[in-house]
Amino acid sequence: MRVSYQQKCVRCKKNRVLVTSGERYPLCYDCHKEDLHKVIRNPKMKKFFDIPEEFYQKSLFLRSIKINYFKFGKLTDKQVEFFRKTVDEFKKTI
Repeated sequence: MRVSYQQKCVRCKKNRVLVTSGERYPLCYDCHKEDLHKVIRNPKMKKFFDIPEEFYQKSLFLRSIKINYFKFGKLTDKQVEFFRKTVDEFKKTI
């Protein structure tokens, strides 16, 4: 079980971010926004990351997976699996 709490964004120091005990570098959505809106050329990955913007706003994990894709050009099977699992959980709550 992980404990959730709010902490100020380490970059802008204005916005608060809901984090769990395992996250060391919490960033708010506004600070990540520039990194998230790059062009995805691979049609399969474009469809994969085509989820509501609200999900990215709520989840630091989803943002970090997308940024890792931009940084490394691919994702591991575990990253894909947990990304889908997290998106499914968000869809159930809506």
